[in-house]
Amino acid sequence: MAGACLVIGAGDDTGAAIGRAFAREGLTSCLVRRPRHTDSLEALAQSIRDEGNQALAMPADARDEDEMVALIDRIENDVGPIEAAVFNIGANVSFPVTEMTSRVYRKVWEMACFSGFLMGREVAKRQLERGRGTILFTGATASVRGREGMTAFAGAKHALRALAQSMARELGPQNIHVAHVIVDGMIDSKFIRDNVPGVDDLRKDDRILNPDHIAQNYVMLHKQPRDAWTHELDLRPWKETW
Repeated sequence: MAGACLVIGAGDDTGAAIGRAFAREGLTSCLVRRPRHTDSLEALAQSIRDEGNQALAMPADARDEDEMVALIDRIENDVGPIEAAVFNIGANVSFPVTEMTSRVYRKVWEMACFSGFLMGREVAKRQLERGRGTILFTGATASVRGREGMTAFAGAKHALRALAQSMARELGPQNIHVAHVIVDGMIDSKFIRDNVPGVDDLRKDDRILNPDHIAQNYVMLHKQPRDAWTHELDLRPWKETW
């Protein structure tokens, strides 16, 4: 049975690029977004299959423990062993702290951190049985630095980074490669193209992150020899302020 790559947060840009990149490595990309995105998720899976590679659309709510357990059981039983798992949910929102509701704060934490824990725990159980595997978490500037308006997002991303660090130290000696990727800068995504002027100029001057280039780094992490593992990687355009 061929191996699988699980992508939680397989959106239209970075998540899609990650799914395509791992499928090109011979893994079946199992693409996950919430059920309301089923149509776009299936379109992404079909575009990967059109390239001659393997992909499946698997709508699920990554915040729901029962759904995540069932999802990972399904992949392991029906698709193949999860050789690589990528957590790529963003949940970037901005509110002044005095206007932040407890509901929004909790929802952002559930999306950007708790669901990462659920994925990491369930995948680790299976990978430990085989004694191999890769688990990757997508971070952001907010993983290492809070700023105004980012109380919920920065708190969740800091927690996700701590989760990745703890898992790396616990699972690394058991041949499970856990890494955290800080993506620091604007990504050439639909949201940015629709809301930020001058994207064409940014792209021409390599001042905006290309999702395909981000994805190449995820594949690199998965393929690293274990005598030189990276546990945290930061990616940013050459002119990004940091």
